[in-house]
Amino acid sequence: MLDDIFDYMQNLREGPVWQSAPADVRQQFLQPLPRQGQSLEKTHESFKQNILPYAIGNAHPGFMGWVQGGGNPVGMLAEMLAAGVNANVGGRDQMPVEVERQITRWMAELFEFPSTATGIFVTGASLANLIGLWVAKTKALGQDTRKLGLHEDQRQLVAYTSAGAHACIKQAMDLAGIGTQHLRVIPMSTQFELDCEALRTQIQADRAAGFTPFFLAGTAGTVDVGAIDDLSQLADIAEEEKLWFHVDGAFGAMAILAPNIAHRLRGIQRADSIAFDFHKWLQVPYDAGFILVRNGQLHYDSFAAAAGYLRREQRGMAAGSPWPCDFGPDLSRGFRALKTWFTIQVYGAQRLGEVIQQTCDLAQYLKTKIEAEPNLELLAPVSLNIVCFRYRGSQSDLLNSRLAVALQESGIVAPSTNILPQGLAIRAAIVNHRTNAADIDALVSTALRLGAQIVEELAASK
Repeated sequence: MLDDIFDYMQNLREGPVWQSAPADVRQQFLQPLPRQGQSLEKTHESFKQNILPYAIGNAHPGFMGWVQGGGNPVGMLAEMLAAGVNANVGGRDQMPVEVERQITRWMAELFEFPSTATGIFVTGASLANLIGLWVAKTKALGQDTRKLGLHEDQRQLVAYTSAGAHACIKQAMDLAGIGTQHLRVIPMSTQFELDCEALRTQIQADRAAGFTPFFLAGTAGTVDVGAIDDLSQLADIAEEEKLWFHVDGAFGAMAILAPNIAHRLRGIQRADSIAFDFHKWLQVPYDAGFILVRNGQLHYDSFAAAAGYLRREQRGMAAGSPWPCDFGPDLSRGFRALKTWFTIQVYGAQRLGEVIQQTCDLAQYLKTKIEAEPNLELLAPVSLNIVCFRYRGSQSDLLNSRLAVALQESGIVAPSTNILPQGLAIRAAIVNHRTNAADIDALVSTALRLGAQIVEELAASK
């Protein structure tokens, strides 16, 4: 099994990025519950034939859809070790907890947070952003709100983020019980960054209306185009207005490892909390999200809950308090930290930063290729590693929607789509460490070839 998966990783480029599973393969997964077991060999063979060829393909160098990391073989082996240990990293006196604490200290060092900062692994930045907002809610309303609920407090909290922010910020307002209508979505500048003057105006209007501003979410690497908000100015506003300053850095926060990009994150060091994913730009296998909180005591006060079965001791297996379960909603927690620890230990921060820089350099290369082609049009500034473009022609949205699907079905390259003010865009997110200039050339040449065919088809159908 190990040999087979290494062969798969080594030969990724030889196969298609993605292919849709045929009906007979899908039928295999409509079978009833097996009452008797079968051999490991037969089950593995089914995996090779019916599952492995039909994954979404984000490990492939031609995958440029959405923002998904490519994984790495070291992290894969670490995941196997973690599964063998089978640790529940909710707490107790065990070294898997210490591995997670070490990574928290590394991240505090990286983002210049105090040594008292806390952090935990979660599934991804969506949950990390929710935890950041939840801690901010506790700070705004006090710890009693955990017992009394929101309805006991007469203050109506309001939060702020950019129109380019990820939808999980809105979802967090829903899940936290504050309500999505109390999230103020601030317009963006022409560079797709949060408009700070519009933010100031909205805060003042909310205060005048009797609302209680409490939370400001900046974005380091917007999901649409990869823009970075002016985090330094946002930090100033948060300080002046006494708001919790949170940064959604799902993929962009890791740019701090790339010396030529890190300065653009200036101000992230002043955040109260940062959400990010190791499974994107750091190439850790899925899933490995993280939340880092400056005020460790407040973080603890927002989630810790006493229970007899979670009794803490000074010695024995129940020692080592506080536990990771005191800083988030999960008591049962997998050993996500190990694959991250292995990845950082083996490759080192410098090499990982070089990979991040490489993907941004490839994005700039793609930008120049698009600008040199009369039939292609760049639709947004290329800030980091995301390039939005379209094929020129009438019925533009229909044309480019069909082109995106045709590219995916080609098996050569697989971008996704996005809606920008100009209309539907083909969106190439270059995240995978395996992607190189030849893959960028293939994207452009295939887009030109298939785009011309679709233009002819649309003209013929009139």
